[in-house]
Amino acid sequence: MSKLAVGLMSGTSIDGIDAALVRINGAGLETEVELLHFITMTFSKKDKETIFQCMDPDRSNVSLVCQLNFRLGYLLAKAVKEVCKQAHLPLEKLDFIASHGQTVYHLPHGGDIYERSTLQIGEPAVIAYETGVSVIANFRSMDMAAGGEGAPLVPYTDYLLYRSDEKGVALQNIGGIGNVTAIPKRGKLDDLLAFDTGPGNMVIDEVCQIIKGQPFDDGGKWAALGQVQHSLVDTWMEMDFFTKQPPKSTGRERFGRSFAEKIIQDHQQLEANDVIATVTYFTAKSIADAYERFIFPKFPIDEMIVGGGGSLNKTLLQFLQRLLPGVVIRTQEDLGFSSEAKEAIAFAILGNETIHHHPANVPKATGASKPVVLGSITWG
Repeated sequence: MSKLAVGLMSGTSIDGIDAALVRINGAGLETEVELLHFITMTFSKKDKETIFQCMDPDRSNVSLVCQLNFRLGYLLAKAVKEVCKQAHLPLEKLDFIASHGQTVYHLPHGGDIYERSTLQIGEPAVIAYETGVSVIANFRSMDMAAGGEGAPLVPYTDYLLYRSDEKGVALQNIGGIGNVTAIPKRGKLDDLLAFDTGPGNMVIDEVCQIIKGQPFDDGGKWAALGQVQHSLVDTWMEMDFFTKQPPKSTGRERFGRSFAEKIIQDHQQLEANDVIATVTYFTAKSIADAYERFIFPKFPIDEMIVGGGGSLNKTLLQFLQRLLPGVVIRTQEDLGFSSEAKEAIAFAILGNETIHHHPANVPKATGASKPVVLGSITWG
């Protein structure tokens, strides 16, 4: 029996809330999904600034986190209402909502002072009350409770939808952070490799905001006009993260605004477009290096399918193809899908697995001790 659901995603780029209305048939390996409608509800300037403040340890406080949790709940509910309104679907027809929420901090390793932990906010009770629909949220916590890093979680859905008997496939998401799910030809779920590759659009976007006053490099036009400073990229690639064996995850704590500000401060002699070209190549290089270092020694990849906002950056895709000449690089749109909707769809599928009591993490990808059922349910 099919279910109608809305998947909600607000990623590390802080562009807005992605809402995907989908019809899901079956579960597990029998899952089939159809995208019915998709919207991105952009954040207001004030909300965006508040989210960034909440993520900044030097500017955040407990009252800010508390109120933003509810504020985001109302915004997420609004996105559900809007996607259903545009699709002419009454809210009462929805079977469930699956909300990733907004990650405001991620500590996959902890340390002497902090517990391993992660925090996604966007109060599910508010979404459930505002819509009258049951909400599955808080997907990452159970994986962390089982010893995992809570990320990446999309490998499970990638395997359900993209496994192939004819070729090795890599699903490369380029959102704020880059992450990959690599599936060998005729591979089983336990055979895949999945981990964060490093920066996606995050450093590029921050640099563009600081030096151009624009939130991103539209189509990679500025990067195309600049000259890549390869010595800088080589220096950045010496960071410990890139040599660390998977499973591994990262976020704004490492590649956020402070990282971008330091680049600009330390290299004021460079032209603006040269800086943008260099950080764009850095993203491409970090992805290619991850494939060469961790994936190719295990199995070949014939095709890379790029999703996320980075798929719209033509210069980034050209850099990737140059660095990985033996891999066919395509976007979700080339396959008739939506790059921007991919992660929102993924969380709708994860919510469907929760309802069916199916474990949906991939321990090999997250480092968890065993498969676990993800998410908490707030009844509508």
